[in-house]
Amino acid sequence: MCGIFGYFDRQGRGLSEQTLAAMASSIQHRGPDGQGVFAEPGIALGNQRLSIIDVDGGSQPFISDDGNIVVVQNGEIFNHVELAAELKGTRFACRTHSDTEVLLRLYERDGIDFVPRLNGMFAIAIFDRRTQSVYLIRDRIGVKPLYIFDDGGRAVFGSEIKAILPATGSLQMDEEALYHFLTYNYVPRPFTMFSGVRHVLPGHWLKIDRAGTQQFRWWDLASLEPVEQSEAAWIEEINATLEDAVRIRLRADVPFGAFLSGGVDSSTVVGLMSRHMASPVKTFSIGFDDPRYDETAFAQEAADMFGTEHTSQRVAPNMLDLWPMATYHCDQPHGDVSFLPTFKVSEMAAKHVKMVLTGDGGDELFAGYDKYKNFFTPAVEGLDEAAFRAAYYRNISLFQDEQKARLLENADGEGQNSFALVSELFDRVPHWDRVNQALYIDMELLLSGNNLVKPDRMGMAVSLEARTPFLDYRMMELAFRMPGNMKLRDGVTKYVLKKAVSPMIGHNLAYREKQMFTVPVGGWFRNELREYCRQMLGGQSFGRRTGLFTDEVSVLLENHIQGSQNNTREIRALIAIEHWAKAFSA
Repeated sequence: MCGIFGYFDRQGRGLSEQTLAAMASSIQHRGPDGQGVFAEPGIALGNQRLSIIDVDGGSQPFISDDGNIVVVQNGEIFNHVELAAELKGTRFACRTHSDTEVLLRLYERDGIDFVPRLNGMFAIAIFDRRTQSVYLIRDRIGVKPLYIFDDGGRAVFGSEIKAILPATGSLQMDEEALYHFLTYNYVPRPFTMFSGVRHVLPGHWLKIDRAGTQQFRWWDLASLEPVEQSEAAWIEEINATLEDAVRIRLRADVPFGAFLSGGVDSSTVVGLMSRHMASPVKTFSIGFDDPRYDETAFAQEAADMFGTEHTSQRVAPNMLDLWPMATYHCDQPHGDVSFLPTFKVSEMAAKHVKMVLTGDGGDELFAGYDKYKNFFTPAVEGLDEAAFRAAYYRNISLFQDEQKARLLENADGEGQNSFALVSELFDRVPHWDRVNQALYIDMELLLSGNNLVKPDRMGMAVSLEARTPFLDYRMMELAFRMPGNMKLRDGVTKYVLKKAVSPMIGHNLAYREKQMFTVPVGGWFRNELREYCRQMLGGQSFGRRTGLFTDEVSVLLENHIQGSQNNTREIRALIAIEHWAKAFSA
């Protein structure tokens, strides 16, 4: 687990040592254990290292013996043991136990075609001197972030956007990204709030050379065909695949543990960890005084069941003082305030371990959110295709299109079409049932845009690595071969997953009512924080920085404060924009 950064200049121009140092310093929190930079005229690849595997021998960059190939990565290759064993006895044999060296040797042997063989979470940069080209490679679903700014003359990349900014100077706010943020409550890929900065898309790699930049898709979830098999067969496959996904994620040379909420996903991960560890799993949870948001009793039940070494901490529910810090680490606004308790549990865990396993991804794979249950009513099932798409778009939208037209000074509709992002994804999976189509939208947009940003950025803020067994590519492919009625049935979310894991975690944990991991900001906005909201969202400076009509914002806020409307989510999103604008001087 690390952070990477670098650039490729098509005219062979260099960046100063001070600029490279600033790029590295901006993401030092991602890798405080070491720094390495390869640089020559027109090219640099850098790494900030958090040592997890081969602590002594894994320093980056890795460079081939002839000096022609340079590799850095952010992430972990979980099947590096098997890949290294395959290379043993050949001229490409590894000399360390580092998973990054495996990448170098595989590229030496196979070229870029090695990528689909990786099981991991990764953002990789490879410089090939022979072809004067750079490859940027991102994992299948976007567990690890990777961004690029390419103006035609120079391409600059980094694990976080703040690593790009020293080489580009300040960048304007992307107005189309703002429009999409108001739709989704996060900025959907490929956009970012910084004009000209884009995601390297999950499941893609870029080839950058003097002729330009080419994009290639190397993994395609949409290519899967539905499979019909018995419920018992699905249960057997889920249990076997998830257990092995957990097993290979226990590979580490440093202390590690798990986040434990007592929900289905985290309890399952901890239960499977306990099968493969000789010592008790170190587990971590936080709780609140408000019973609507407190899960510590369930976490303790799971901890007792599996004999973990459990650490729990009750925190003050009003954590909004952390919001500017969280926004800085995320580079972009997020209206999801669960980033704040995620930071607190990461901060607590980082005092004991350097890596944790989490249950992230289970809800998106197996329809775990109540929004799926609430949306898929008989009336919706009867809609034609166009009406279904429009209904689902409205269901996942924060501000509807007509609201955005009133809020945004520049919402003229030209080039701003959030529905097109969803429609394009629907077009890719016409052969899937509607439940899986809806889940595919969230896999492609919500995960990389928000839900995977949360554990990565909040963990990396305190130099803690987070691993996600549910997002092993074998689990993802299994889940999307499965019909939707195995996931959502008769109002039961995660139908087959709960059946699969309940013998291990017990009926009480498997079928408990789902609680959202968040804090009760709606009441605070109406009461003790109403003046805070008025200060954040009022006045000329807010409108000038954000391009939002302050009169419309004021009406929305006052309606909430007076109790005539519940605009909690909308207010959170608007405050998030203001925090971002202040942090990055937009």
